[in-house]
Formats: sequence, structure tokens, C-alpha cells
Amino acid sequence: MKNIMSKILLAVLATALVFAAIPVTNAYAADEDPPMPSDERLERLWARQVRMYERTGKAFEDTDDHIARFQEMIDKADEKGLDTAGLQDALDAYEDALNDSRPDYEALGELIDAHKGFDNDGNVTDSEQAYASVQEVREQAQALKEAMGDSFKALREAINAFREENKPAEGNKERGS
Repeated sequence: MKNIMSKILLAVLATALVFAAIPVTNAYAADEDPPMPSDERLERLWARQVRMYERTGKAFEDTDDHIARFQEMIDKADEKGLDTAGLQDALDAYEDALNDSRPDYEALGELIDAHKGFDNDGNVTDSEQAYASVQEVREQAQALKEAMGDSFKALREAINAFREENKPAEGNKERGS
């Protein structure tokens, strides 16, 4: 009886393995020219890219003020005798990345301003040009991201680590803070 159960179990497992190896969906060869997205999709993509550019611009538009706020925070902590070396290094790297990647940001701005294939409201006027614009902006945004590296992420992590290291003890918290 044990031998029969083993054979049945083996047969069921073998069948399951065979069915698991069969793909559930059909495999399609990659098209050399992928289909053109709809105008509505192009408009959504464009709107997302413009929002990304505007968010990114906050750091680039007034770099000196942006860096000065971080520097002020570091200086205050330094006056209190706290170790700010890691923060200062991260801020310096971030500032260098901002300055080095400014040409990529400006090139991205030129593409956004040209908005080829889109009207001033972000509506598609020429699908092919709009598609090309979306692709160009995507490539330029990627170049900007690579130029910036992970400098902002490293700065944010340095700030979080600094806060964690210098967190006041539970009993020493000031009221109203």
C-alpha cells in the first residue's frame, strides 16, 4: 500500500511540475517599433514629467539659499558641540552634485519649454512629436539623475543618522516641542 501511495504522489508531483513549466501567457517577440501611446497617455506622461521638473527645480532655482538652510542647521549643531562631520561631508557632496548637474537641468528645462508636440496646456497637437518629446525628456531626466547620483539621498540619510545619534533621552524632552 505504501508503494502505491508513493507512486501516486510521484505521478501527481510530476504532473504538477510539467504544468508549472508551461507559460500561462503567450510570449510575443519585441516589436522593433512599439505602438504609439494614445494622446491621453502622452498627455499624462507629459504632465508627470513637467511636475517632476518643477519639483527638481526647487533645488536648482536658488541653490545658494537651499544650501544655506542646510548649512545653518549644521552650524547650529556644531555650536552645541555635536559632531557634524558626516553632515558637512554629505552637504558638500550634494552641493557639488547640484553645481555639476546644472547643465543637465538646464537642458531638461529647454526641452520642457519647447514642448514640441504639445500646446501650452499640455494637450497633444502632434502625436509623433509629442512622443519624441516625452522620450527626450525621459532621457534627459535620466542623465540628470545620474549626474546627481545619490547625493540627496546620502544627505537625507546623514541627517536621519545625525538625528538618531543626537536624539534626546525620553526624560529630557522639553515640553511644547
